[in-house]
Amino acid sequence: MEVVLRKYQDTDIPSMVKIWNHVVQEANAFPQIEQLSEEGAKILFDSQTFTGVATVENQVLGVYILHPNNIGRCGHIANASYAVSENYRGYHIGEKLVRHSMKVARESGFLLLQFNAVVSTNAGAIHLYEQMGFHRLGVIPKGYLLGNGNYENIIVYYIEL
Repeated sequence: MEVVLRKYQDTDIPSMVKIWNHVVQEANAFPQIEQLSEEGAKILFDSQTFTGVATVENQVLGVYILHPNNIGRCGHIANASYAVSENYRGYHIGEKLVRHSMKVARESGFLLLQFNAVVSTNAGAIHLYEQMGFHRLGVIPKGYLLGNGNYENIIVYYIEL
């Protein structure tokens, strides 16, 4: 399976929205509650420093957004979010997205990549980030509201680019 990572195109939006909204609906990783419309997705994706997709034969398997984590004197720190199609989890698509985002972040002038809210039950993401050399800064107790109404801890990670 030859995975191609590239900047998203407007024709990718329907597939991207389906993947993104599924992660939102799972309510265990993304902070968003509202589903994206295709129009809202275009606005969101266009407003990023970079929006990338992982494709196989032009089928979108995953998506990421990359943007500054903060402004001004902290604007050299990037932040990113990743979503992989539920049918392609376990195929290292997430790792490819993270590695691509790190490369694009460096090329865009960012010095660090920070994740503000990795949900402590997201074992796959935690394993990946720690395997890739991300540093765990700490835990924020009950920082994430799960879909079942319970609160879960979140972990803050960073890596130097």
